[in-house]
Amino acid sequence: MAAVDYLSTRSDVDPEKIGLIGICGWGGMAINAAAIDTRVKATVASTLYDMSRVTQNGYFDQANTADARNEARKALMAQRIADFKSGSYKLGGGVVDPLPGDAPQFVKDYHAYYKTPRGYHARSLNSNGGWNVTAATSLLNSKLLAFSEEIRSAVMVLHGEKAHSRYFGEDVFKRLTGENKELLIVPGANHTDLYDGGDKNYIPFERLEAFFKKYLK
Repeated sequence: MAAVDYLSTRSDVDPEKIGLIGICGWGGMAINAAAIDTRVKATVASTLYDMSRVTQNGYFDQANTADARNEARKALMAQRIADFKSGSYKLGGGVVDPLPGDAPQFVKDYHAYYKTPRGYHARSLNSNGGWNVTAATSLLNSKLLAFSEEIRSAVMVLHGEKAHSRYFGEDVFKRLTGENKELLIVPGANHTDLYDGGDKNYIPFERLEAFFKKYLK
């Protein structure tokens, strides 16, 4: 939302041509922004995560129980006390390195991006120490995509065919309404391939350009 507000206050920006592109967790947040901000005319949610869902339910909804969430809350509250006492924040750890042999494929995909010259950066949280353990606390009792079905502006949900996160995008798309919504699945691409294009330049730039040209006018 801060980016939208910044753009809309500039004199050289047409308020009828505000579009959003959100990638990974920011893809879900871009849809959330489009649900509240009617100035947004077109949104692309690329390789999106529903951060509230994964925080509450775990990956692939494997921890979707009240008991599991209660244990998560207790651990987070204990960490908040520990952080207060220490005067610092415990980091959750970035992408595991070295990569264990039994790592799931999506962890291997993350490693191939964040831990190699392809995506490594000294200031990247995922490449290094990770986010604060307590950073996602508020996501345990919020629903980022609660009003996605009320979005009247154009939305494209873009996902890789082999992305472990594909279920997030497809489930969100099922809730979108109107003829100006589009689901685009990129053959062969995994989750991180839509960060930088991967080894086969998977990002469909022509489709993105056509989408924004159609709806930002």
